[in-house]
Amino acid sequence: MSATTPNPASAPDEVTLVDTVITGATVLTHTTRPAPAYPELPREDVEARGTATFLDDHAIGTRGGVIAWVVPTASVPASVLDAAARIDAHGLVAIPGLMNGHTHSPMTMFRGSAEDVPTNEWFNKHIWPMEVNLTDRDVYLGAQLAIGEMLLGGVTSFADHYFATDQIARAVEESGARALLASTFFSSQGPAGVESSAAFAERWNGAAGGRIRTAMGPHATYTVDDADLELTAAHARRLGIRTHIHAAENMQQTESSLAKRGVTPIQVLHDTGVLEAGAIIAHGTGIVESDLEWLVPYADRVGVASCSKVYMKHAHTTTPVRMLHDAGVTVGLGTDGPASNNTLDVLESLRILSLKQKDAHLDATWLTSQHALDIATRQSAAVFGQEASLGALLPGYTADIVLIDPSAPHMQPMHDLAAALVLSVRASDVRTVLVDGEVVVRDGRLTRLDLGEAIAELNARIPELTDRSRGSIQDYAP
Repeated sequence: MSATTPNPASAPDEVTLVDTVITGATVLTHTTRPAPAYPELPREDVEARGTATFLDDHAIGTRGGVIAWVVPTASVPASVLDAAARIDAHGLVAIPGLMNGHTHSPMTMFRGSAEDVPTNEWFNKHIWPMEVNLTDRDVYLGAQLAIGEMLLGGVTSFADHYFATDQIARAVEESGARALLASTFFSSQGPAGVESSAAFAERWNGAAGGRIRTAMGPHATYTVDDADLELTAAHARRLGIRTHIHAAENMQQTESSLAKRGVTPIQVLHDTGVLEAGAIIAHGTGIVESDLEWLVPYADRVGVASCSKVYMKHAHTTTPVRMLHDAGVTVGLGTDGPASNNTLDVLESLRILSLKQKDAHLDATWLTSQHALDIATRQSAAVFGQEASLGALLPGYTADIVLIDPSAPHMQPMHDLAAALVLSVRASDVRTVLVDGEVVVRDGRLTRLDLGEAIAELNARIPELTDRSRGSIQDYAP
């Protein structure tokens, strides 16, 4: 396979006994980077965050859900191979498990139900009136369907922001996937909203053998007041978790906040302590240059999840990735919910982000394919606050691994593997997926989930779910 490099890998005596060995893969790898201190990093170190290389014909050994070694296949002793479960990956590309940095997974139930309308109508006339109809069962089934879709597309981790989050956690636990779950609340719910979010976060953090982590889930700076955001930050500090929140979703929100309050949504997050405690900022297309004053000091614990397809669909500007990158603020990939994105395909999101950035800057040299792969892996892991254990195929990292088949006609002939993985790959090219070293997708089929019942039941629920006559959970007025 072209566009690969040899690797002076570990000597054979370092190849210890393991549970599973993946052999013959072309492995996407990264050099490790220093602990984040981005405001102090020289520019060349910031730019190095956009690098990726490939190791041809390598083996990955996993033990106890962790990568033990990555070495040339030929250097693995027969005794190690004989003692392990083996996965033949000759002709396949191994990448770290993809991470969806912002979604509302149960909204699979509203996929395609609100199309070709502006944002305010999308919320006020469609989505929020329909969400009044939700039952816990709907959320559970919607999450099941979403998790299956994501796993089949190589997404091993997702940051979810929704209601009835116990049901989502239950679906994650059963599926073998990994998730960072935030229970959404509005200030219109009164004191119970923030307290319920904190209680969920405390109850589920570290569950499912550590596959479930949690965050605080205020909906947005325009639906949650400053007092509740301050309380959110206090709970986040107490629990040692981040906050997942919509902020500066589009330029209209930023302009509205400046007109009404004299501050941007990002400054609101700073002034209420949310940034200091750590945050995933969903979208951030309305982030302006002056916001760097608030973001840069906390760049080691704040990231922006960009969902480029949704911004194109809803006719918004896009996340200012270049400005954030040059300032050392991490940007990761997200899809948003399937009601707005239509799919949970992170590979599609990667391709659109890459192309949209070139288009936005009219610069074909900006956001190379290697840089895009780094956003999809290491930088997305940093948005989750898990860059020390996820987002790279290196010894000591968690064994979340995806095997992709590049042999299909749409990826051949192979001139540039990085470009093929960004610009040509499809979710259907994913063959095998491991989470915590466990195979959850084998040969393109889920090993833990059977989605037939969920699909049938959700289709039967469509008339009830799409009834828009019962009021609304909130009014969209940013």
